[in-house]
Amino acid sequence: MALNIKTLGTRALTALVFVVVLLGCLLWNYYSFSIFFFVVAMMGLNEFYKLSEKLEAQPYKWIGFMSGALVYITFINISYIRAIHPNTNLWSFLLLLPFLIFTVALFNKRDKPIHNALFTIAGVLYTVLPFAMLHHLVFFTNHEHDFFQFDPDIILGVILLIWSNDTFAYLGGSLFGKHKMIERISPGKTWEGTIFGILMTVGSGYIVANYILDAGLTLWMILGFAVPILATIGDLVESMLKRQAGVKDTGNIMPGHGGILDRFDSLIFVSPFVIVIVKLMTLLNVSG
Repeated sequence: MALNIKTLGTRALTALVFVVVLLGCLLWNYYSFSIFFFVVAMMGLNEFYKLSEKLEAQPYKWIGFMSGALVYITFINISYIRAIHPNTNLWSFLLLLPFLIFTVALFNKRDKPIHNALFTIAGVLYTVLPFAMLHHLVFFTNHEHDFFQFDPDIILGVILLIWSNDTFAYLGGSLFGKHKMIERISPGKTWEGTIFGILMTVGSGYIVANYILDAGLTLWMILGFAVPILATIGDLVESMLKRQAGVKDTGNIMPGHGGILDRFDSLIFVSPFVIVIVKLMTLLNVSG
């Protein structure tokens, strides 16, 4: 296959803009962080609902977007923004959302109301909740001054590990790949590439801990092993969704790279597990 210079240039330029915007919003301050991932979550939800229509569902978009926005806002640290305590707690409202969506389905005249309601809920859970939960990774209590401080280091490190896995899994698959992983879902993924990506990302975890973030080695060695496995599963889940919907990409927001879900499929799957790992290590008082 001849090398398409124009396509390669488009992909490279899109990737550069994506990296600059992502890292800029992540590292600048809490406002840019919250706004960026809110936009990403809502755009991802829109892509999910479009895929749902190809899967013969008719999600209730208006209440889906309202629910997604409420879920995201619930995770925002209001006390940090307003410099007050305690944080406004909206958790109780989230318990009502599935019931409200099923109530909408009850009175709506579309076919397959249960089917539509489940896809509406699934969109919020899959595309909004993981990004909303990232807020729990960027706050650390400053015990000396009794306030929360914004620190995106963990998310930055996790994103670097995801990129490491993507790069080395691709290289490993290109150089050594012979045995297909799940060919019916993703014909290009091989066991050799996946294992190579995991091994190299464990090494990347060591580099992140010692030379980039100056953070606890134990945590980042665990994440260096867990993140590539979870990221691979996340990529396969999204591929499964696209294959069943009969589409190549979830969108075209990023020329040459597809849609929001195509670019963030790994982080969507990784973020809840990273939060559990971090919280568990904190609970067990594991350091270094």
